[in-house]
Amino acid sequence: MKEIKHIIKDELGIHARPAGLLVKAVAGFSGEVRVGTPQKMVDGKRIFGIMNLGLKCGDEITLTFDGIDEDVTAEKILLFLNENL
Repeated sequence: MKEIKHIIKDELGIHARPAGLLVKAVAGFSGEVRVGTPQKMVDGKRIFGIMNLGLKCGDEITLTFDGIDEDVTAEKILLFLNENL
C-alpha cells in the first residue's frame, strides 16, 4: 500500500469541480484508492464521498493506493494534486 499526503491550496477547497477532476484522475487505477482525513476515509472513485468530506483550503488529506500499479498511480496523482488543488 502506498500513501501520500497533500495540503489543499485551492481557496474554495474541494467542491464539485475539483472532486470530479480527482475522481477522473484516479478512474484508470485498477486498485483501491482511499481519500480523506484521520477522521474519515472514503472511496477515491466516488465523487459524493469526496465532496462529503468538506475539505477546505489548508486541510491536509491522505490518499492511499492499493493495487498492482500503486507507485506509478500515486506519483501521477501527487503531480495532479500539486497542479490543481
